[in-house]
Amino acid sequence: MFKFFEEKFVPVAARIGNQRHLVAVRDGFLALMPLTIVGSLAVLFNNLPIKFYQTFMDSIWKHETWTQWGGNMWNATFGMMSIFLAITIAYNLAKSYDKDPLGAGVISLAAYMTFGTFGEGGISGLTSGTGGIFIAIIIALISTEIFTRLLGNPRMLIKMPDSVPPAVSKSFAALFPAIITIGLFALVRTVISNTADMPDIISSFYATVQAPFQSLTNSWSAGVIIALVPVFFWFFGVHGANIIEPFMQTINIDSVAANMKAVSSGLEAPYIITKPFFDAFVNMGGSGTSLALIVAMFLVARKNKQYMTVGKLSAAPGLFNINEPLLFGLPIILNPVLFIPFIITPVVVMSIAYFSMKFGLVPKTTIAVPWTTPPILNGILATQSWRGGVLSIVNLVVAFFIYLPFVAMAGRVQKEELILEEEHEEQVKKD
Repeated sequence: MFKFFEEKFVPVAARIGNQRHLVAVRDGFLALMPLTIVGSLAVLFNNLPIKFYQTFMDSIWKHETWTQWGGNMWNATFGMMSIFLAITIAYNLAKSYDKDPLGAGVISLAAYMTFGTFGEGGISGLTSGTGGIFIAIIIALISTEIFTRLLGNPRMLIKMPDSVPPAVSKSFAALFPAIITIGLFALVRTVISNTADMPDIISSFYATVQAPFQSLTNSWSAGVIIALVPVFFWFFGVHGANIIEPFMQTINIDSVAANMKAVSSGLEAPYIITKPFFDAFVNMGGSGTSLALIVAMFLVARKNKQYMTVGKLSAAPGLFNINEPLLFGLPIILNPVLFIPFIITPVVVMSIAYFSMKFGLVPKTTIAVPWTTPPILNGILATQSWRGGVLSIVNLVVAFFIYLPFVAMAGRVQKEELILEEEHEEQVKKD
């Protein structure tokens, strides 16, 4: 089975993981990571569930005044997310083609804004915030494909004298490709608005596609799939997190924003499945809840020099959810003994976390905490509750007991292999 996957499945998966459009989406989201953290901290600043803190802040400033500061930061980050994504995704895609990335980002933004809704005060509806993420991604990819193919076409090139500065010549070289790209999207918007009676395309798309899709992923079965995909690919040496990252980021930002908004309004957060959910309660130590594996190694494999060496090297990175030293050093990759716990553990701990939140035992995630935040602390910050930290501890303990017998078995198997190798070497010498 392993040989079949290694020969037939892994090469396809590797190509998918390196597919330029998926990489552009992933890198576009990663470029905005600082903004998501700032927006999350702003929500935490406004809604920290400690009565003394709220009373103290109210005594310094009026509640409406000091919370406005956090609100302004949220509006400048999550409130502009679709606009930022239209630029960053197009930038990275054009860069992969070795074309003008900044120009592609600007053209993509303009193309996206042709689908925007404007009122007396400027942009309205869901155009700028997280509600337009799906359309922003689609337009960024398509507009960049059109723009980069037209750019450099000799028939569309406006040649300037040598005395003209390079920046000016570059702008005129992109003029006709820009006109055609933006004009096409403006035409599509005009046709849709007039034939489908859809004046606010982004809001209509959000109501009919994006919101139902996110609700569909907010199920236990979707959680199982999301938990399985990265570890399955990782087992065969393919970076599973990179493959699923574009999908996770697409459903993540709007889900976290919706949870933030609900909690800020005193309502129940609607979404369980978010990226902070997996970072805080599943990927503790990295894919496969591998921090628990490191602890198990220290307890039952102390006589195994290889395990102890790898464990010591992996412990510090594992505290910050980086587990490549463990994956390649132990190794976990193509290790048939560790295959079962590496696949099962994320599903089990995800299920515990999912149903703990579904039945109200632990608050849902409302803060986009950096994925490198150490376990337990990550759970507390993501849920704004000490119960999130307790859930992280419970999941680590469960994961530890899942890994324990397999680590002991792996140690025995390796010991037997070494004995057989020594016997074989002695036999060769005798012969």
